[in-house]
Amino acid sequence: MNKAVFLDRDGVLIKDTNYPGDPETIVFLPKIAQAIRMLNDKGYTVVVVTNQSGVARGYFPEENVKRIHGKIAEKVCEAGARIDRFYYCPHHPDENCSCRKPKPGLLLQAQKDFDIDFARSYLISDSESDMAAGRSVGCKTILLSHERNPAYTTAGSLFEAAALLK
Repeated sequence: MNKAVFLDRDGVLIKDTNYPGDPETIVFLPKIAQAIRMLNDKGYTVVVVTNQSGVARGYFPEENVKRIHGKIAEKVCEAGARIDRFYYCPHHPDENCSCRKPKPGLLLQAQKDFDIDFARSYLISDSESDMAAGRSVGCKTILLSHERNPAYTTAGSLFEAAALLK
């Protein structure tokens, strides 16, 4: 079985601008490509898991989510790194779907697709609610925050979090 790192998208890879839906306006956070390359070199399958309810709310078409993911993948690839797959939930929170974090549906799909051992895997996010998704399947979690929180392992950035992993 493979070990994986599950990454939230907004606030981890790109600046969270409250429903970013235009690929031309996304802002990459510092050192994300280097961090992902570090995770690749450590043997982790790298998977992005993200809630994108802006689709259901009508803020942007689903195609824009895919275009943003393509732009992120391209940026990472330019640095010699790779994201193995992007998974997203396009549903509204009121739909009560199984794929919207903090429910673990996206992680469970990735486990099937990549034969992932959750006990050897991590979820990294800037959202405490996402931590619940990781913990519910037995992943270790790292909260990206500039404030230390005794309930979680914390790091100031994805690069700092990647450096923590063995």
